Amino acid sequence: MQGVGRSNRLAPILNRFTVRGSQLMVKNLLVIIPAYNAASTISGLIEKLSLHVEKGNMVVVDDGSEDHTTDLAEKAGVLVLCHVKNLGKGEALKTGFVYAIKKDYQAVITIDADLQHDPGFIPDFVAKSQEAGDVLIGTRERNLRNMPLARWFTNHLSSVIISIFSGQSIRDSQSGYRWISVKVLKRVKLASERYDLEPELLIKSSRLGFRIKDVFISTIYTQGKSYINPLVDTGRFIRLMWRSLWW
Repeated sequence: MQGVGRSNRLAPILNRFTVRGSQLMVKNLLVIIPAYNAASTISGLIEKLSLHVEKGNMVVVDDGSEDHTTDLAEKAGVLVLCHVKNLGKGEALKTGFVYAIKKDYQAVITIDADLQHDPGFIPDFVAKSQEAGDVLIGTRERNLRNMPLARWFTNHLSSVIISIFSGQSIRDSQSGYRWISVKVLKRVKLASERYDLEPELLIKSSRLGFRIKDVFISTIYTQGKSYINPLVDTGRFIRLMWRSLWW
């Protein structure tokens, strides 16, 4: 009887997977990859993702890249949705969200194109989603040994602020590695266009009663170019916090 009980508890998790060779493949889950000038990393990311997710359940949103991001992603066998010009990460995510809703996915995982997120944690997100949480944040260990000082400071400060404004504990507000239930995407109305969309989603989903939890992931920092403008994007964050007082 004990074995039967364990099988029943595992069934909801195992039903989210299908087997391909020796790998567990996630079902009913769309991986959204917002990408801008990611030609140097996109092929490697898709290869790593394909160990956990069928390529038919991945979508690259090319946000007006000027390199061969689209060509390489399509060559790797993944659908690409293209913006004619660069609109911002927020708009790229929204394009992916609309596609997920249209195609009746149950959840999405967002993952950055620069290889700073390890796809090997995808099964952890799926397993955690069965226990608790409507939004799961890939939370990195936050210390000065593995995080640049400026990034550590801004991440810590923004996480504290968003925790206050959302009413839930947010440990890594700047992580773009997230699992999001599509029921959240159907209810949350997002207005931001750039990096400020990510904190907007956290605050609005929390205020609608959705639960936000952590999935602990490894910390990886590459030498790739960052498109974050510290001055401009900090200004956008401050404006977002101000506007959120009237949501």
